[in-house]
Amino acid sequence: MNHKNLDASNGFYCKPTQDLIVHCYPQDSQGLDLHPSFDYSTQKNSLPVQSSPSTISFSPNGSPISQLDSQSNPSDSRHSPDDAYGSHISVSSVTDDVDDLRNTLREWESMMLELDSDMADSYGSTIHGDKNQASVEHQKLKEMTEAIQRGDLKQVLVGCAKAISDNDMPTTEWLIAELRQMVSVCGDPVQRLGAYMLEGLVARLASSGSSIYKALRCKEPASAELLSHMHSLYEACPYFKFGYMSANSAIADALKDDNRIHIIDFQISQGTQWLSLIKALASRTGGPPHIRITGIDDSVSAYARNGGLQLVGQRLSHFAKLWNVPFEFHAGAMFGSNAELENLTLTPGEALAVNFPLMLHHMPDESVSTHNHRDRLLRLVKSLSPKVVTLVEQEANTNTAPFVQRFIETLNYYTAIFESIDVKLPREDKERINVEQHCLARDVVNIIACEGVERIERHELLGKWRSRFMMAGFTPYPLSPVFNATIKAVLENYNEKYTLEEKDGALYLGWKNKALVASCAWQ
Repeated sequence: MNHKNLDASNGFYCKPTQDLIVHCYPQDSQGLDLHPSFDYSTQKNSLPVQSSPSTISFSPNGSPISQLDSQSNPSDSRHSPDDAYGSHISVSSVTDDVDDLRNTLREWESMMLELDSDMADSYGSTIHGDKNQASVEHQKLKEMTEAIQRGDLKQVLVGCAKAISDNDMPTTEWLIAELRQMVSVCGDPVQRLGAYMLEGLVARLASSGSSIYKALRCKEPASAELLSHMHSLYEACPYFKFGYMSANSAIADALKDDNRIHIIDFQISQGTQWLSLIKALASRTGGPPHIRITGIDDSVSAYARNGGLQLVGQRLSHFAKLWNVPFEFHAGAMFGSNAELENLTLTPGEALAVNFPLMLHHMPDESVSTHNHRDRLLRLVKSLSPKVVTLVEQEANTNTAPFVQRFIETLNYYTAIFESIDVKLPREDKERINVEQHCLARDVVNIIACEGVERIERHELLGKWRSRFMMAGFTPYPLSPVFNATIKAVLENYNEKYTLEEKDGALYLGWKNKALVASCAWQ
């Protein structure tokens, strides 16, 4: 019978033989297959044969043949009862055994050859891998040599940072020696920054913890000198002015209808920010409000003042008196991370504003300690129900980034800062060297050399700050269009390469379109 579909009109359909095997046996009531298992015959074109002396097989043409019936044909040893029961050994069976032995030997030989081949491949791949690794190392060495020859200081700095990260001391020592010939505190912006970044790399290798700053080879200036250097930086670049003006604008707008104002400044420094606000509020229609400022201190500001917060209070009180503004000052001599509710001296009836000027990045977060002072402080401030909270921060990502990525981020960020200083203060100006050395270099070294609680400079991008403020329950406070026009007018007094951009409810001050400082307000 040919295995083909017949015309459907005849009502016949003949299944292929293999399907017939399955359907030749019934199933029990539970649908279990009751047909026995099958062996596969080695005969060409044969089909599965039941491992029983009375199985049903199928001929090549598809017709069933009983092995019992085939016993009448003695010439077919496969169908003899003796062969079926293994009680008779014929010449053909011996031949089959020899053939089986040969086949077995061939299989063993093939297996051994495959094993040898696998071992050779494995050994070869190891050698090949070593060659690839050597090739990669050779290429790195070649690239560094070429970078040194063409004076590509940035690439050599990054190469040295990667070598330190990889614990490759021979390369590290070689590149440090080369870098010492390439950097200069009197050179171009990258050379000057490179000098301090190199010190950071050396400090990372040689020191840890509080001794990091000592690894920076510059003496701490006298307090009056440090204050002078900070003032020079304030005048040379608009970064601080931008921060102070944007925060004051938001505070003045939010508290314009309040007669009693309380401002909590979490890094009051010299108190310079509040001089312009006091002057502006003095001219308010109907008379100036009563102003009380709580100033939170830090050790750097105290050193620069060469005295405690009482000096700030005296200065601000004197200035407010000149403008006939009722004024009080409360000193909070503590780090911002240690501030608690009882330190903030709230008084009923006062409209509250809170100021975070370039300081929240000093607060350790969840990556440093389970205490997470960064978010704790925001929740504390939110519980005070302030009318406005101002935030000014550097637009950089140096908090949780891995070391090499953090190094590259620092290199790019501070290159822009040093370039902006370069257009205002001449390279041969000793004051420029002092400004960069005493106001910026220590931050750079801290970012590069320190880890854990010893790394104080932990900047985050504004997107991350936005998430933190919103998790604490804050909502954005809209920017004043008047302020945007004011800050643009101020920037006209500086180099045209400074840029100002408003985006997502925040203002960004940048250099050559690279955002450096971001300002926003919350409520």
